[in-house]
Amino acid sequence: MTTENMAVIPEVWPVAADQAGIWLISGDDAWRTAAVPADSEPHFELDLELFARGVRDRVTLMHSTSWRVDGPHLIVTYMAVIAVDDLVRGNWPGARPITGALADAVGRPPTHAATEPPAPRYIDVLMHGLRHLRFLLSHDATNSAALGDLWRQHLAPFEPALAGMYSEPHKAA
Repeated sequence: MTTENMAVIPEVWPVAADQAGIWLISGDDAWRTAAVPADSEPHFELDLELFARGVRDRVTLMHSTSWRVDGPHLIVTYMAVIAVDDLVRGNWPGARPITGALADAVGRPPTHAATEPPAPRYIDVLMHGLRHLRFLLSHDATNSAALGDLWRQHLAPFEPALAGMYSEPHKAA
């Protein structure tokens, strides 16, 4: 049995919007930092990560949306909205489009018993984060203002619905 503590790893899903839609500028996954040092905190470590990737000065909103256990780590998830002047893929050719239909295409996350923790896939974490941004549009004046009209338009299909992700009953294996 190990006596080490679980490390906290912050991750950020950097998203940007243009006239075409919402894009994950990191490509296929979030950006993650190393474990948070005892004299720091996750938000600061993500600021450093975003700075190192050359986008910190373009961040208009950074918000923590969830956490989960992943092996020996506790992952603290953030969404970062990145401002772009023109088309997203002009700045980030590897950016991937994110649409409301994507969640339907990948299906629901695996179910879990009422006493078990969920085991979301990365796509589920991203979709939850986008739904969380959609929630902020309606319930947080400061963050809503930071998102603006283009985000309001593109987030419309992402109804806030954490509970809906797990609406199928769990069947024990």
